[in-house]
Amino acid sequence: QVVLVESGGGLVQAGGFLRLSCAASGDTRCISAMGWYRQAPGKERELVASMTNGGTTEYAAQVKGRFTISRDNAKDTMALQMNSLKPEDTATYYCNADIAVATCPWARADYWGYGTLVTVSS
Repeated sequence: QVVLVESGGGLVQAGGFLRLSCAASGDTRCISAMGWYRQAPGKERELVASMTNGGTTEYAAQVKGRFTISRDNAKDTMALQMNSLKPEDTATYYCNADIAVATCPWARADYWGYGTLVTVSS
């Protein structure tokens, strides 16, 4: 299996910045893509940004131009640089790993971390 641990959340003023990190361990060779999701109280979880092993990225419209996702496959880590933060960015941010079934047919389809809280004050 794959274990994901997030870090870097905290309290920041609007216009400020934070850098989130995700460390993956276990069967990391099974990972085909990783991403960040967030969930605010009373709202559904939504994709923030993702990156495949080949470097293809996807961003939510609300964060384009402000957030940047990066991965270091050799070190099994992923980061999310969040700049120009807004109060609406306040949420619990979750690390996600997508598994390639062809590579690891016995693994789960995806794995999740327990989340890190980001609070942006106005």
